[in-house]
Amino acid sequence: MSYSSDDDRPLARANGHRLSSSKISRAEDDALDQPVPKQAAKMAGLSVRNGPLEDAMDIDEPATNGASKRKSRTSISKVNYKDDESSDDAAPLAKRQKKQASRVPESDSDDEPIARARGKKLPPSYDETALPESSGDDDEPLSVKLAQKKRDMEKEAEKQAKVIRAKERTKKPATKKAVKDESDDDVPLAKSSASKRRSNGTAAKRKSNGVKKEESDSDAPISKKAKAKPTSSAKKAVKAESKKASESEDEEEYAWWNAPKKENDDIKWTTLEHNGVLFPPDYEPLPKDVKMLYDGQPVTLAPEVEEVATFWVAMMTPASSHHLENPVFRKNFFEDFKEYCDKYGVTDAQGKKVAVKSLEKCNFDKIYAYWSEKVEQNKSKNMTKEEREAAKAKKDALEAPFTHCLWDGRKQKVGNFRVEPPSLFRGRGEHPKTGKVKQRVQPEQITINIGKGAKVPEPPKGHKWKAVQHDQKATWLAMWQENINQNYKYVMLGADSDIKGQSDFKKFEKARELKKHIDKIRKDYTKELKSEVMADRQRATAMYLIDKMALRAGNEKDTENEADTVGCCSLKYEHITLEPPNKVTFDFLGKDSIPYRETAIVEPQVFKNLKLFKKAPKTTGDDLFDRLNTSQLNRHLTGYMKGLTAKVFRTYNASWTMSELLRKLASDPRSRGTVAEKVKLYNDCNREVAVLCNHKRTVGAGHEQQMAKLGDRVSLTCA
Repeated sequence: MSYSSDDDRPLARANGHRLSSSKISRAEDDALDQPVPKQAAKMAGLSVRNGPLEDAMDIDEPATNGASKRKSRTSISKVNYKDDESSDDAAPLAKRQKKQASRVPESDSDDEPIARARGKKLPPSYDETALPESSGDDDEPLSVKLAQKKRDMEKEAEKQAKVIRAKERTKKPATKKAVKDESDDDVPLAKSSASKRRSNGTAAKRKSNGVKKEESDSDAPISKKAKAKPTSSAKKAVKAESKKASESEDEEEYAWWNAPKKENDDIKWTTLEHNGVLFPPDYEPLPKDVKMLYDGQPVTLAPEVEEVATFWVAMMTPASSHHLENPVFRKNFFEDFKEYCDKYGVTDAQGKKVAVKSLEKCNFDKIYAYWSEKVEQNKSKNMTKEEREAAKAKKDALEAPFTHCLWDGRKQKVGNFRVEPPSLFRGRGEHPKTGKVKQRVQPEQITINIGKGAKVPEPPKGHKWKAVQHDQKATWLAMWQENINQNYKYVMLGADSDIKGQSDFKKFEKARELKKHIDKIRKDYTKELKSEVMADRQRATAMYLIDKMALRAGNEKDTENEADTVGCCSLKYEHITLEPPNKVTFDFLGKDSIPYRETAIVEPQVFKNLKLFKKAPKTTGDDLFDRLNTSQLNRHLTGYMKGLTAKVFRTYNASWTMSELLRKLASDPRSRGTVAEKVKLYNDCNREVAVLCNHKRTVGAGHEQQMAKLGDRVSLTCA
């Protein structure tokens, strides 16, 4: 197969896999429009309205010599699968039958079905009753039931997009001192109204960031100052209460969403102070009488080897033991364990070096017995109330210096301030590196990011930091590189911090901006579904799937170092199954190895395109979208809107669906019920959005054991 140009061929696809042709010929395109033969599975369990399927008078089958004995019915040769809005599928069944009957004139022709010739009324056909929109079967998947609802929402979104653009065109520009980088038409109402209030001067008395001066002599409100002094017995309680109240007021007072927009958004902070990270405790060696057996003989492990052995022991619990049966997990663990044994040493009773060559000869039972007993003792349920309180106080005191930082003078919660302890890597799904040893992170691997002039946190005694920097464009406090996948780990602010809130705010504002352009984007990719250029047709089809099916964009993966998960652009030949006339079944592992198994009814043109993309000589392992990658798709999308990428569609569709579902609750009488009823309604809406995004809860490792215990309790109760 030769190509005149490689410009439309993604570099990521130049891997020896089969590529589709760069152009689609008219003949090839027309060939895909041929009527799809009826499938036997489609007719299963239906009434034989025109006689048995095996009847020799079946007029749909051509004669073996190519000549037909009888004319085929025109209603069958002209199959139309288009889902048109004017279709009468939603009409009552009786009306549909009358309407169809009026189209066929009375005739005494021999071609007339026998049942009609006898004057009998035919039952409805399969195509009249099996459409998802008109089906009332309670066994239908929720995604199918939501199909019509989603289409209605898309029509409403199209109307709103046109209204928004019309308003922007007719809107007279307000008199302003200077026009900044971009229009503020997409600013939330709360934000715009707040800025209006500031413009009249009434809010000028308050500080722009809402933070009280540190040199203030009292944090208590004036109303509290005016009150009489409490008695000496109640002084401490009142002081503690007022302190808590003032702290909560300070935290709540800063409304970052109403703060004026920064001129330079790249600078994230001016001053930054924090106490670094909390390291896990050092390893405590086992008692000398607790040993591993190798080939039936007790051996002494070096502390470094012994620690790795306890990682394996920690996986011997009922909730995690399934990992030990995984051949990949066992292989990866033993490779690292043997490396530790060779490096640090394993000796027998006489002090001679022992070569560890087989995992099957390693017996960790004695170590597990000691470890599990110690873990059981430390469980809070086995402690007295005083012991639990003391343990909690000790833990809180240890963590207290690391839980918060000072970001531009404001106290902010830190999210993950703990350095991950060493353990065995498990990964999600069938990860190729599962079972490898996650090494202990040393201070020499950690880079600290802090403000100039701020006190640099002290590293543990005898250690030093890898580096200390003052990057005002970074929002992380510390970072290091882990040894499994060479990924960087960052210590960031908590989910309820200002910075995280601003980040999420921008994400949803970008999705809200997409609302203005969604109708044009959908119109364009619908037109390009019929493009003669293969790359354009593949891109349009991918955009359809990302928009309608809420698929993630997907990137190329290094399957030797990462789990083989895919998205839309990285779908393979085997990940979709086509069932005429326009049913597509997706079956692949998505993000975090969550299975995506969904059957959807797609537009006839999309079905036709997918059939083209799977055309021979493509086979298992070949890319479905061989002339498209995520970078190309995102480059195309930025032409519609600044910063638009494929993942914004998921945010937009989920947010739009949720807002529409919540808006419609206003007419639901249950929305005026109890709090529990309102929560139930909200969760129902949330569930529909979760179905759209394929969000699923993973089954816990101990689920089977828990269910078995519940089963035993039920058996005992019934006995």
